[in-house]
Amino acid sequence: MISARSARRIPPWSMAVAAMLAVQLSNALSVPVIEQVGAGGTAWLRMCFGVVFIWMIARPGIRSLRRKDLPALLALGAVTGFMTTFFLAAVERIPLGTAVAIEFLGPLTVAGLMSKHRKALVWPLLALIGVVMLTEPWHGEIDVTGVGFALAAGTCWGLYNLLTQHVGDRFSGVGGLSLTIPIAALATLPVGLPQVIGGDFTWWVLPAAAGIALISPVIAFGLEMLALRRMTHTAFGTLLSVEPAFGILIGLLVLAQTPTPTQLLGIAFVIAAGTAAQRGGARATESTNTPDLPASATNATP
Repeated sequence: MISARSARRIPPWSMAVAAMLAVQLSNALSVPVIEQVGAGGTAWLRMCFGVVFIWMIARPGIRSLRRKDLPALLALGAVTGFMTTFFLAAVERIPLGTAVAIEFLGPLTVAGLMSKHRKALVWPLLALIGVVMLTEPWHGEIDVTGVGFALAAGTCWGLYNLLTQHVGDRFSGVGGLSLTIPIAALATLPVGLPQVIGGDFTWWVLPAAAGIALISPVIAFGLEMLALRRMTHTAFGTLLSVEPAFGILIGLLVLAQTPTPTQLLGIAFVIAAGTAAQRGGARATESTNTPDLPASATNATP
């Protein structure tokens, strides 16, 4: 991990960009593992190894738990687990960049519904136009199941934002993650374990899943934490709007998924919608001591 002194010398936006690239890289590298043990099995293994690595950094603060904390922690853990599972199921069927853009509809819609200004709902509609351009349904080759999984992941992403903000006000970043990721692993065990046992399991699956888990959530989440200590939630959220473009880039470089000009224009629509939706999006209670588990860390998926 980066030391505090070194982190102060690095521009915070560069750490945020590195975190987003790490998330999308981990998703792309998951594709060969998905072919062996399925999307559910891959997500579950990533979370299991994520627990190991995170607990090496910070043990969960069980003694600090209060009874009223449990509902939010359990809900956040479950949402985190199924957000990852649904997203990997989408990536199994549709291009990475398309899956990220469709998933992005979830937090955009939540942001629009939570906004005091009804005109904010125009941004999810703009993003939807971009998603239609990405999926190009006029070609008749749209994978409805893949799109459905991406929409389900987006729904979880939207709920994740709301729950993360609530839990983040109570627990520090790594401390909160050390509590929620084990819940995520337990919640998805009924889906993941049967796929691991019944899949085409080979020796390299475990070290591959461990390496991917090290990239995300451990490294990616750590970089986000360092960036958010020196950025406002709104600034980070605006920067996060380019994540669909990173999905396209990583999909091209790692998975050889070449977008069409229409799809590139669609990504531009999604990015524009995400950026516009962040205007005026800072929390009223925001302070200089930014919680370590931030409301804007919308892609700190394991």
